[in-house]
Amino acid sequence: MPSLLSVNVGKPKDVAWQGRTVHTGVWKHPVSGPAMVRRLNIDGDGQGDTNGHGGEQRAVLVYQIESYRYWQRHFGRDDFTFGQFGENLTVDGLPDDEVCIGDRYRIGEAEFEVTQPRVTCYRVGMRMGEPELPALLVSHHRPGFYMRVLREGHIEAGDRIVRTRTGPGALTVADTDALLYLPDRDPAKLRLAVDIPALSPGWQGSFRDLLADGTGGADGADGAGAAGGVARPAWDGFRELRVADVVAESTTVTSIHLTATDGTRLPAARAGQYLTLRIPGAGQPAPVRSYSLSSAPDTGSYRISVKHEPHGAASGYLTTGLRAGGVLEVAAPRGDFVLTEGAGPVLLISAGIGVTPTLSMLHALAAARSDREIWWIHGARGPREHPLAAEARTLLASLPHSREHVFYSAATAEERDRHGASAGRLTKDELTALKVPADATAYICGPTAFMTDMTDALVAAGIDPARVHTELFGALPAINPGLTGRTARPPHQPPGPPGTGPTVTFARSGISTPFPDGGGSVLELADACDVPARWSCRTGVCHTCVTPLLSGRVTYEPAPLEPPADGDVLICCARPGSDIVLDM
Repeated sequence: MPSLLSVNVGKPKDVAWQGRTVHTGVWKHPVSGPAMVRRLNIDGDGQGDTNGHGGEQRAVLVYQIESYRYWQRHFGRDDFTFGQFGENLTVDGLPDDEVCIGDRYRIGEAEFEVTQPRVTCYRVGMRMGEPELPALLVSHHRPGFYMRVLREGHIEAGDRIVRTRTGPGALTVADTDALLYLPDRDPAKLRLAVDIPALSPGWQGSFRDLLADGTGGADGADGAGAAGGVARPAWDGFRELRVADVVAESTTVTSIHLTATDGTRLPAARAGQYLTLRIPGAGQPAPVRSYSLSSAPDTGSYRISVKHEPHGAASGYLTTGLRAGGVLEVAAPRGDFVLTEGAGPVLLISAGIGVTPTLSMLHALAAARSDREIWWIHGARGPREHPLAAEARTLLASLPHSREHVFYSAATAEERDRHGASAGRLTKDELTALKVPADATAYICGPTAFMTDMTDALVAAGIDPARVHTELFGALPAINPGLTGRTARPPHQPPGPPGTGPTVTFARSGISTPFPDGGGSVLELADACDVPARWSCRTGVCHTCVTPLLSGRVTYEPAPLEPPADGDVLICCARPGSDIVLDM
């Protein structure tokens, strides 16, 4: 009969780690006597990162004494104590390859239901002093599992564990964990998983995504979310494209038309994607920058529209120094901020130079003679800072169910009247007042604060958050679970003497630097440069850190449990095998 060996609790605390501070509750210690189990926790326990741990679906973490013995042999250690793996309940029995999602157990006065495997997280490796442990828990099929609390009550070491119900489908914890994190998934098991009511919603969503894209990969700091199928870029690395024309669109924005050097048609892009340019004429090392396509996505050529930023070496060269006939090094169109098919209303919302990807989407809708309801909503300072306005208006006139709302924040009444613009900035209140349809799909591009305000307004208006899409100009928001007390700094060169390894370029952040001689991973270099990065397990399991690799090649140490898609890289365990350019 399975039994409870120890009840372990611990409040979150700040722990020093690699020169930073992590707020974590992974340090658990045995409780003497009865402990009260409640819906969200055990009395005296807590979680430092509630996005990935805790809550109703992850109230109690279970780990087995058999796995303790396994890891003692694996690491050659004999210093383990109860709570060593961050678990609340150390048990004798209940192995991961026998316990099933949806199984219910009575322990003492309380009753529990198994909801999901343990989330892969770097903090268990930090607690154990074994950084590779998150990957090993998965690859060795010994993750442990979470339970939710069906009936509250007291439990105590020595209590028997009685199974009161078997979960439907007989999908074990180990099999569930492998479905998310390991390759060669069984589609039948994926279909089974999404129909198990007890499986936590995050994991159900991950498996639905994997079924939908047909390929899949893990993604997300809480172990929930799929990488999704993404088409391979039209070419690897950078290729030379010829500048066919340079056109001033406004006082600050210039369009650059690009064609193939051999006169052939360039591959079609998707409306909303971007190009990444390496620009030798703007300095050495050549700066690398990304710009959204502003043209129709399938014309055989590309157009980007660049705003001249004060003191911007790249934008300054592109808008004032570049001439027709010149050559630029360009990576293939990329990005998942793209127009999707559908029949419902479309909201294209932008501010300033954020108009470029939404204009590409408008081109695509016009080319398809779309009969969808299309809302074109844009904010600018005034007509002199409103590039491509006439082009947008012509496209809108060709669409039978379009409407336009333009806001000028610094224009005269005459200028507003001449261009049919409203006075003031495009704000959350102004957007709400437009009464956009609640069944719309929205695409938003502009400064970060603008996109946050527009998203909040749309969600408040009843639009499903899953149908609100945003595109950032700069680096993506970081995902760094558990880190605290960090002062935001702009990206910079790493401290200390420069390395002698291959050059690593973080394109969105504008940083190029030699890889350090001491080794480590690309993620560790990004950390040293304060380049915003996204990670969770840091051992090649969860795919949170997956990043487009624009050029170059990498090696892995350790090897990821599942390789990323072609054109992507897992920066947490990658090292440059040549000069590389990353979209971060």
